[in-house]
Parts: sequence; C-alpha cells; structure tokens
Amino acid sequence: MSDENFDDAPTPWSTLSGVAAARVRPLGRAIEARLAVPGSKSLSNRALILAAMAEGTTNLSGLLLSDDTYWCADALRRLGAEIAVNGMAATVRGIGRRRPRPDGPIHVGSSGTLARFLPPFLAAGEAGQWRVTASRQMTRRPVAPLFEALRQGGAEIAFLGDPGCFPAVFAGGSFAGGRLSISGRVSSQFISGMLLGAAQSRLGVELDVEGGIVQSAFVRITIDAMRHFGAEIEADTGLEHFTVRPVGYRARDMVVDADASTATYFAALAAATGGRVTLTNLTPDTLQPDYGFMALLERLGCSVTRVGGGTTVTGADALRGGFTADMRPLSDAVPTLAAIAPFADAPITIAGVEHIRHHECDRIDAMCRSLAALGVPVEEHRDGLTIAPARPRFAVLDTFEDHRIAMSLSVLGAAADGVELLNPACVSKTCPTFFDLIGAVGVETTMIAG
Repeated sequence: MSDENFDDAPTPWSTLSGVAAARVRPLGRAIEARLAVPGSKSLSNRALILAAMAEGTTNLSGLLLSDDTYWCADALRRLGAEIAVNGMAATVRGIGRRRPRPDGPIHVGSSGTLARFLPPFLAAGEAGQWRVTASRQMTRRPVAPLFEALRQGGAEIAFLGDPGCFPAVFAGGSFAGGRLSISGRVSSQFISGMLLGAAQSRLGVELDVEGGIVQSAFVRITIDAMRHFGAEIEADTGLEHFTVRPVGYRARDMVVDADASTATYFAALAAATGGRVTLTNLTPDTLQPDYGFMALLERLGCSVTRVGGGTTVTGADALRGGFTADMRPLSDAVPTLAAIAPFADAPITIAGVEHIRHHECDRIDAMCRSLAALGVPVEEHRDGLTIAPARPRFAVLDTFEDHRIAMSLSVLGAAADGVELLNPACVSKTCPTFFDLIGAVGVETTMIAG
C-alpha cells in the first residue's frame, strides 16, 4: 500500500469495501450452531511484533487477518522484518535490535495495540528515525502517558500535531530504560508497550505502575508472550512493579488462541435466542479476560459447558436480570452484554468502565444512543449504563466506526426485529469475516452498496 493512501484507507485484508449498510434480519428461532472463532487480534499482534523483534525465524499459526494485523505486519516489514503470510499462518524472520530500514513512514491505522506497542521498540532499537502516522480515529485516542514514560527513559519524540498524539517522529537508540513510572488508569496497552520494548533497551527497565491497571489480564498475556520469546521479566503479584532485563528476544513458534472477544457475540446469540452454540476452538484455559463473559451468561441463567477443546453455551427460557456487573476486567464485552440486556426479566446495570469512553468511540454513549433508538429504556452513568427489559424494535443505526458496536448490534437485531447498520465495514478491524460467520449460523444479512 503506497504512503499517499495511508489515511483511513481500506487494507487488503478488509471486507465490505463499497458497502454503505448491512441489514440484519430477525433470526426468528433459537440458534443451533457449531463454529470455530477467528484468531485473537491481541495475541496476533503480540505474536507478530515479538517474532519480528526476535533473533531467528518464527512460525505462527492461527493468525487473524484483519485491518489491525495488516497494519502491524506492514509496519514490521517497513522496519526490515520478513513476513510471509499463508492463510492463517505466517513465517517471520526477525531483526532483533537491528533496523535494516532506519527511516521512512510507518502507519498504525486504527490499531490501538500497534500504536502503543511499536513506539518503545522504535526508540529502544538501533539508530534511525521514523515518522508514524495513524487514522483520524486513532489520533483522537490517548497515547500521552506512554510517550511521557518513554521520555523518562530518554526517548526522543517529536510531535507533528497535537502534543502527546500521533503523528509523531521517533528516534531510534534514544530509549535507555532505567527506573520509570506510568499510570495504568487509562489503558493496559501503555504498560504492555513499555514492557515489550524494555527487553531491547540498553539498561533494562524497572517499571512502577500507579493507580492500578485497567484490564490487567492483558498485561499478564503480554508477560506470558514475552517469556515465550525468551524475555526475562519479573512482576509482583499486584502488577505494580516490573523488572525487565535487556536480553532481547529469541524466535520460537507460536499458536494464536481463538479470539475470546469475538466469541462473545456468538455466545450472546445463544443466550438471547434460547439456543445453543458450540465454539469449537475456544478453550477454557485461555488467558483472555473476555472468556469471563461465559460466567456472566451463567449469571443470566444460561448453561455453559467448558471442555478442553471448546465451549458450549445453552440459553435459558428467560434471561435473569436484576444485578450490577462490574465490567472493568472485561470491558471489551460491555457492548455485547448491553445488546442482550433488554431480553432479561429485570434491569441490568453495567459499571466500572468509564475508560471505554476513550476507545474507538465513546462506547457508553454509543450504546445508550443505539438502545434508545431501538425503543429500549436506558440510563447513562459516568462509568456505565442501566438497561431495562424491552422488545427492541427495528431501527437504522450508526456503528460509530466501532467494530464492537457493529457486531453487538448485529446480535441484538438478529434476536429481535432486525437492524440496519451504517458503515458495517468497521468490523474489518478485528473480524472481517463476521457477517459471513453469522450467515453460516443462520442469520440473514443484506449488504447495501454505497
């Protein structure tokens, strides 16, 4: 993809190019389905970056092909890594701390993981200078805490627009490491990015985290992936202090888990329709926090069977509400729970997730607007929302350029009276095949050209 087409352009791994809207029709029955879930976006980008920054050649399998992973692979190639993709597999020849291409433009698209993970590697590796741009959406998302922590360790960063935001220029060889501190209140990705890059810094890093960590499970996923590739990292039990030694990474083959966040939409279909869905490759031993959505479904009255090879969700005759769910540990699943909450027999309150106002969109506001347009009584709170029982009616809805809003509202529409979604192509960020997958399990969709 040429540099001049960077800004918000579809990638070769996008779907639904030229589609203005998707009409999701009512399922009208209890779903009965078995399916394999695409690979985890979070793990795919961690695996790609670590394999590229390792010494040697790594084989990856189960890889997700989406907009976020495309921009990740493209950025790493622009640094000099060799990445050959074959279906859901990839062979990556790493560059370690070397920078075979020590200058040039890099684009991170709307990928939050790439935008937070790549800068520490750029600053910690060999000398070079890279101008990093992002989509319009990503330039509005917070990155300043990460940049401030990098600067504590000597990183040289020049902003080309608003301070603390993309676009920015990063100087290689400028991040030495040392004793640093960072806030964990806004995004776990800031901590993950610092830890990932720390293994290539000259001095290593002693990192103190202030204020706790939003979605701390993702930091544990980062630590696990780093150790898989040979990093030497220690963390206290509360994830308040980390020690990372400057030993770099070594190539090692890796299998990417199924995406637990994507799985929530299909599990929710079973819950909302009183049906049954078996997710054949979603194993209960995954470290992904959104697997906790299965316990929420049990709270709603569903039955969940967890076996080594997969997970089966069986819906109840009527979903049970009347509780408050602290969704801070699995906040990516907030739109999914909000989408099925109207089918419960009593109100459900979602709390603890003020930080999701700063994701691809303000997800609290977006779900409140969407539910209201569907005729669902909803009350917005600073850190969440309360949803009352209702029969959602048909409506034409914005997706707010947010993949999780689009997929959640698709579930709601299929379980109720249908829905028409504007800009459905945003699902390409993490699940380009989403509408094919729901079609395969019986949900009819009609694509409307722009």
